Formats: sequence, structure tokens, C-alpha cells
Amino acid sequence: MNRTVGLVLIVIGVIMLIWTGFSYTKKDKIIDAGPIQVSADKKETVNWPPYLGGILLIGGIVIVASSKKNA
Repeated sequence: MNRTVGLVLIVIGVIMLIWTGFSYTKKDKIIDAGPIQVSADKKETVNWPPYLGGILLIGGIVIVASSKKNA
């Protein structure tokens, strides 16, 4: 079980190091007056610091290494 968690952390850490964020589009209603509706697309971004991916990567490596010693 620990080895699986460690491998998942390694994969997530590598992904977070390569892609430091993502963006998506959200529809916002600007005017809602009866039958008349006006909406606009708003671009939102989600970013995380690259060192967080490094921490997850190192943590995953430590978990995998320690699980091999116990097995």
C-alpha cells in the first residue's frame, strides 16, 4: 500500500513540475432581465508553485524507498 501511495505521489509531483497550472473558461451572467440574458466568457487560471511538485516527488521517492526496506 505504501509503495502505491509513493508511486502516485511521484507521478503527481512530476506532472506538477511539468505543468505549473491550467486555465478554464467560465460563463458569467451579466444581465438577466426577463427574456433578455447576456453572458460573457471569463477565463480563470489555477496556478501552483513548482516547488510543491518537487516536494511531492521527493516525498514519493522517500515512501517508495522506505517501503522496499520493510518488504
